Amino acid sequence: MTADKAILDAFAPTGVLRASINLGNPVLAHRKDGDGAGGVSVDLATALAARLGVKLELVVVETAGKSVDVVSNEEADIGFFAIDPKRGATIAFTAPYVLIEGYYMVRDDSPVRANADVDRAGTRVVVGKGSAYDLYLTRELQHAEIVRAPSSQTVVKTFLEEKLDVAAGVKQQLEADTAGMSGLRLLGERFMVIRQAMGVHKSRGEAAAAYLATFVEEMKASGQVAAALQKHNIQGANVAPAEG
Repeated sequence: MTADKAILDAFAPTGVLRASINLGNPVLAHRKDGDGAGGVSVDLATALAARLGVKLELVVVETAGKSVDVVSNEEADIGFFAIDPKRGATIAFTAPYVLIEGYYMVRDDSPVRANADVDRAGTRVVVGKGSAYDLYLTRELQHAEIVRAPSSQTVVKTFLEEKLDVAAGVKQQLEADTAGMSGLRLLGERFMVIRQAMGVHKSRGEAAAAYLATFVEEMKASGQVAAALQKHNIQGANVAPAEG
């Protein structure tokens, strides 16, 4: 898999590959060395830069919405996103490389026992603003009220401080943010599967999108995505199946 000048110009018009890294999803990235970042998405970005033969610059952001913005505004060249049709207006997605589960969390004494109990009038569900589950639940919930926390990292804090009914998010984030707490429980099944993909602005052209899609398939097939999950001790996320 080689990159000609047109591909290099599409991915690195400034001479470096700028990768948007979202710290809002602990499955994929975490803060490292002050303002830096590490994780599965950083490993993939590093591999792509090496393949293109260019230096890598990380554009580290705190939320999924901001990650979408910096790529949509072409302040970064690639990003790592949950696939969603709204985001697809400006971003060309690859097939997913990782599948992540979204879960609901409630208090032990909550009458909400199953996912079907959530979408009822008077139920307030807190989500991270602009996250994949915000976009999904905005479409899916017909009766419950959605309350948007500033970020995925503040969902549990908002849930507790505002005495809301349900917290929605990545399972690992909810578990990490409530470690050591009592009186809370996850519902027994996921409400969505987050299909995590790489993406590039559609203005970069179909050839760039195809190149990135092939890169992701090769990373899955070679075992490098699985190795990255193991390296960073990520539990509960699975390598997505091969496309096609």
